[in-house]
Amino acid sequence: MKKQRYKWIRRAALTGALTLPVVTAGCGWFSPSESKDIDPPQGVTGSVLPGTDAAISASSDGAATVADQTAASGLTVYLKDKNGYLAPVTIQAKLDSKLTPEAQALELLVSGGPYAKLLPEGFTGVLPQGTEIRNVQIDKKTGVASVDFSKQFYDYNEQEERSIVEAVTWTLTGMEGVSGVSLWEEGEKLQEMPVGAFPLDRPLTRAVGINLEAQDGVDYSLSTPVTLYFSGITDQDAQYYVPVTRLVPRTSNKLASAMKQLAAGPLDGSSLTPVWVPDVSVKTLEQSKGTVTVDLSDAQYKKGEAAPSEMLQAVVLSLTENSGAGKVQIKLNGQSDFKDSRNVSYTEPVSRPEHLNAFKS
Repeated sequence: MKKQRYKWIRRAALTGALTLPVVTAGCGWFSPSESKDIDPPQGVTGSVLPGTDAAISASSDGAATVADQTAASGLTVYLKDKNGYLAPVTIQAKLDSKLTPEAQALELLVSGGPYAKLLPEGFTGVLPQGTEIRNVQIDKKTGVASVDFSKQFYDYNEQEERSIVEAVTWTLTGMEGVSGVSLWEEGEKLQEMPVGAFPLDRPLTRAVGINLEAQDGVDYSLSTPVTLYFSGITDQDAQYYVPVTRLVPRTSNKLASAMKQLAAGPLDGSSLTPVWVPDVSVKTLEQSKGTVTVDLSDAQYKKGEAAPSEMLQAVVLSLTENSGAGKVQIKLNGQSDFKDSRNVSYTEPVSRPEHLNAFKS
């Protein structure tokens, strides 16, 4: 078959189910007391990468469709998709104004809860059905959000525990002023999760990772976590971004490792879709004064052609997640005067978007 001159296309999605490594609560792996290096920037300001504000709206029959929007708003929460992955979803709907945004976000996580009908088809909350959010208090000095759940919070299976921890943590730490999470039940602070004993002796941060996985043969005790963004696809063929924390051989160059893993794509058996385009490589990569600069190389690229939006957005998300930087300057064959397939210009550095996978009511 003749090779296409310019393959700005996404490869076909892999099929199958991802097998996550078993995590023992007592070992401290990715517990809040052990990991400190994958927390994202908090309160970053600047111009937002416009292309990622694509909205998935639910029609009257529940089918999800994609619509572009230039200024997303709403609450971004982490919901479980049909394949068991947690994904950020921005809900755009009027919720109970008597509740704080943090409490509203957690209400959206309750399975079969009061806002369950606002969730698009194929996405569900991970908190046990009937769970009530009794109180959410944020310490302005430490940034720790203390969440008090009702007794129904205990009603879950052990295999669901990590998803609950990750969804609550990533949802709240994505909100302004929140850097960590402390869990309570009926007014008493929890020292560990009630079913599988995941340790809660320190505030939870994004260092717990999300959708945790490991390369074959990686020694957990000699590894480095990198968080990558791949694509999920709904039954209606709508694309959305999914973060995955992958354990790789220990490295001092986390950003280079993240780009290498992003290019390698999802692990075998994953239901996620690759975002990296064949024949593209990373020429240079450096971080300075809050900005990561990456120069991508592709000998097939012709000036004036549209670069692949999905890949470039995944690059921005992955680099900001792993570096703590607020902006990313992307170059293509040494030049920055190009636009992507959504007509987004990369002449200047772009910021991580405030909202991902934005939903309309």
